[in-house]
Amino acid sequence: MEMLTILLEAAGAGWAGIGAGIAAVGAGIGIGRIGGSALESIARQPEATGDIRANMIVAAALIEGVALFAVIVCLLVVLG
Repeated sequence: MEMLTILLEAAGAGWAGIGAGIAAVGAGIGIGRIGGSALESIARQPEATGDIRANMIVAAALIEGVALFAVIVCLLVVLG
């Protein structure tokens, strides 16, 4: 019975690692798209640089927060 328990825990840790990786990749893609869109917006309207930059930072921080939350949930699955 102990071997089955160990295998089930290892499988859960593997899935949690995959989930954390997907969350990190998703956050990277999202922040990259925000940065690209912000650069295009600044190129079209240079006078709005400050507003665009502020909105970009807020959006990137929200995405990072969600990604961090997802990674913590995955780690709690492993530890719980």
